[in-house]
Amino acid sequence: MRTASFAQNLLSVQTELLHFAYKLTSNQEDANDLLQETSLKALDNEEKYTAETNFKGWMYTIMRNIFINNYRKVLRDQTYVDHTENQYYLNQGLDIEGESTDSSYDLKEMHRIVNALPKEYRLPFSMYVSGFKYREIADKLGLPLGTVKSRIYFTRQKLQEELKDFR
Repeated sequence: MRTASFAQNLLSVQTELLHFAYKLTSNQEDANDLLQETSLKALDNEEKYTAETNFKGWMYTIMRNIFINNYRKVLRDQTYVDHTENQYYLNQGLDIEGESTDSSYDLKEMHRIVNALPKEYRLPFSMYVSGFKYREIADKLGLPLGTVKSRIYFTRQKLQEELKDFR
């Protein structure tokens, strides 16, 4: 593709790309940065574009890939690896003196509310709180996935309703 028509195509999709970038980032400055980075990448790789290819689709793909790569980079940068040699702190329990009577009362109240529910609601919720995934709960109880999700949701709503005074 000739450089002039490539630049013309690039300019013609800028507005649509900016809207797409804003949808991805939810921030105007980040969207502008993403648009600029996408345009530069397209200009750098002009020779890789073939005339038979949908130009707008090619640009959207470049933008999406840049966004995903940047997102993964941010996640990688936020990951903290602890190289502490004294790992015996990992297995220490909670500070019992620091636990207030209010929090233990709240926990007892939550147990009372959950235990007052029928078994078909109490069991999936207890398994969910214990760390089971929705699919695992459904498989273990022989229930449809939607039923498990709705029962857990109902139990959460009941807890929120009953504990609204404790907030």
